[in-house]
Formats: sequence, structure tokens, C-alpha cells
Amino acid sequence: MHGTFDPTNPQHHQRAWSRRTFLGRSAQAVGTLALGSLLNHRLLAAPSPADRWRGVLASPHFLPRAKRIIHLCMAGGPSHVDLFDPKPALNRLDGQPFPESFTKGQQLAQLQNTVLLARGSPFTFSRCGLSGQIISDLLPHTQTIADDICIVRSLHTEQINHDPAHAFMNAGSIIKGRPSMGSWLLYGLGSEADNLPGYVVLMSNGPGADQPVSARQWSAGFLPSRFQGVQFYSKGAPVHYVGNPDGVCQSTQRQVIDEIARLNGYHAEESLDPEIQTRVSQYELAFKMQTSVPELADLRSEPQSILDLYGVKEPGDGSFASNCLLARRLIERGTRFVQLYHRGWDHHGQIDANLRRVCKLTDQPSAALVKDLKQRGLLEDTLVIWGGEFGRTPMGQGSGRDHHINAFSIWMAGAGIRGGLAWGATDELGYRFLKDGQEMHVHDLHATLLAAFGIDHTRLVYRYQGRDFRLTDVHGKVAQGIFA
Repeated sequence: MHGTFDPTNPQHHQRAWSRRTFLGRSAQAVGTLALGSLLNHRLLAAPSPADRWRGVLASPHFLPRAKRIIHLCMAGGPSHVDLFDPKPALNRLDGQPFPESFTKGQQLAQLQNTVLLARGSPFTFSRCGLSGQIISDLLPHTQTIADDICIVRSLHTEQINHDPAHAFMNAGSIIKGRPSMGSWLLYGLGSEADNLPGYVVLMSNGPGADQPVSARQWSAGFLPSRFQGVQFYSKGAPVHYVGNPDGVCQSTQRQVIDEIARLNGYHAEESLDPEIQTRVSQYELAFKMQTSVPELADLRSEPQSILDLYGVKEPGDGSFASNCLLARRLIERGTRFVQLYHRGWDHHGQIDANLRRVCKLTDQPSAALVKDLKQRGLLEDTLVIWGGEFGRTPMGQGSGRDHHINAFSIWMAGAGIRGGLAWGATDELGYRFLKDGQEMHVHDLHATLLAAFGIDHTRLVYRYQGRDFRLTDVHGKVAQGIFA
């Protein structure tokens, strides 16, 4: 009765019109959520509504260490020589010409064709923990987790401006349309969440946060769109229109979803379009989120001791502290990948004061997240990464520092990462990574990240426009030494 659509058959047109009319009149009832960021009409490779967004891998390539990841993105570029990589020689050279032998022929951002002067760090450093990790005194809380984190000092990238550098950090490419690492991970392994997206993005702001972070950073690109990140709002309702519209109860919502599924079933038979069932699944997820999201976002249910641990002043206030706590709650409920962007690290001027302020906003929550995960037994299979899209120059730019791609620092914790380890090194002035076997390109970071999840980065591929693509392109080596 409901076979292939025949454009010459008036009854088929009537059926199609009725479906469109129903969907148009009932769309508001299922909420803008289902029709906006969560519902994308390019969705492909449809699972059944009961599926948890299965990935393509039946099983990992080898024994996984991680099940989930929280990526703390310090947007703007934290200064490695002020936070994790002290350079006494740079301090001695402070205010003097920076040696041309370091910079000749090198790419600079705003310092190009200017007189380059060394800028030492005004901040003190301490050896911390049993491991003796060297960490800036601007980060007293991070100092308390020194034995839990691996500080990578040799990370380097290829993009010297913010948006392309974010894209390169997230997707391994600046070409628009390439999938983010979170999308690649979901494509491979799928989601464990029943009623939440598998990939969630949160945003908070610090002082001088004038650099935007675009939605391309969590795009699925050419992968099926169900693998894209979903941005939750940090303040107020995490998702707009997640509640029931006025006058619409849950039972009515359920009827709407069921009718949508039924009518889409007819349409699927007519068109054989694989997008349709996925669209139904998105409506189902949107419906489930109407119950799950309000409970998830209610940080007031947390004990005061946990709020104090993170430094949450007002639960749900949009702060980095609230977002870190929300990230823990998300991964507890099955979300695979959570990204927390904190804008405010782009210190071209007044770095001494601005760095103090942004560290005060992010230090305690970052350390608290690691401690909280560890206390709950979640750190052993949760990978935590802290870092920016690039670093800052050891040369001064007025009262600040310029963008720097030749070396910068991040830290990693959990999921079998060797705590108390310093991986890689830079030269005596903190300008360039050393080629000592522990250097780490962004492609290497991606390969290592996937390895933590039991994925061989060379085997997670997607064929698009006649070519096999992967997150690491044709590059990438796993830093095996950072795993215990």
C-alpha cells in the first residue's frame, strides 16, 4: 500500500501533503530543540530509535584505557614559559635583544618585522608532589595534582591565528568541512548516553575574552551529522525550549513523537531515504532530553562540599567552575566527549595582571575535576586534557606576548596516563621543542588520544569524495611513553 512514491498518483501527493502539514503544525510541540542544533537535515546512516548512536567499530582495535574524555580548552593560548616551562636563561636575558639565530626565517604573528626583545617571566615556580613537577605558583591548585598529571612541554602546531589554530587542534586540518576529533571518536565508538548527546560543548569567559570560538570547532564535517557536538548553554537552561510548551503535557508529546515516527515510516518506504529514520531518532532524543536535561543542570543537588571543591559560587552561573562540575555529571550519564572552552587567554598586553585573573578562574575547577573524578573511581577510564590552541612567545609584545606555535605546554590526566611525568622539552629560551624523541605534533596528540580509546588512528577512516580520510590525515605517531 505504501510502496515507491509515484509523482503521477494524486493519492501519493495527498499522503505526502498530509505528512508535511502534520509536521508543520506539530513542530512546536516537540520543541525548537529537535529542530535546531540537535536536528540536522543532513543526517545519514540512520540507526534505530533505540540505538545509542552506535559507532562503526564493532570493538576497539586493542585494549582501551579510556571510555570518555573531558577536554578543557583554554582558548587564546596560555603562556607555557609562565605556567609550566620555566626558563632561567630567558629571565637573565629579559629586556635584551632576542637571539636572531632562534627566530630567523620563523613564522611570527604580530611581532613580524619588529625588534624582538626577550621577556622573562615575573612569576615564581615550585617543585610539586613526590614527582617534583615544576608548576607556576599562579596555579596552586594544579600543583596539588602534580602527581596525577603528565605535562607535555613539546607540543607544536602549524597555525598561528586563533580560528585556524582551533580548527587544527580539533580537526587536524584548517580545511572547512573536516570533522572534529570528538566527532571522529563518536563515529568510531558511538555514545553510551541514553538520553543525552554523546558530544557536548560548554563555553565560559574570562577577562579580555574577545576572541570568538566558532561552531565549526565541534562540527561533524563530512561525517554523519549525528556525530557533531551539541553546544549547551552555560547559564540558565542548557538547551533552549527543552521544556514542554504551554498547554502541552508529556503524554501529548509522546503522541506527537509516535505520529512523527509513523508518518516518517511511510515516507521512508516511499523514498528509501536513509536520513529519515535518523531524524526520527533525533526527535526521540529530544523528547528524552526534556526529562534528563533539567535534572542534569540542577547543580544545587550537589553537596556543598563538592560545590566548594570546584569553587562554584552560584550553581549554574555560567562560570568555568560550574561547567567543570557539569562536565563530570555529563560523563557520569554516558556522554562520551565533553569540551569546555574558557575564553580569556589571548594576552597581547597586560599579561602579568590578566594571566593572574584567568588562572584564578580556572585553576581550582581544573584541579577539582581531576580530584573529583579520582575520588569517584572515574579518572582511571576518563581522559582529561588541559591546554590551548598554541602558546605565547618568549619575546615580549609591549606588556604581553604574541602567538607562538613552535612549542607550548598542555597537561593530561587519567586513562592510564603516567602521572608525575614531564614529556618532551624546549630549548633554553622556550622557543622551540627539542627533537629528543618526545616531541609531539598536534597529529601525534590526536593519534595518542585515539590510542587511549583502543583505536588505531590509521584504521579509523571514512571514505568521502573518492578518498579515505582520517583524523591524523597521513601523519601521527602515538606517544606510547606517556602511558603507564
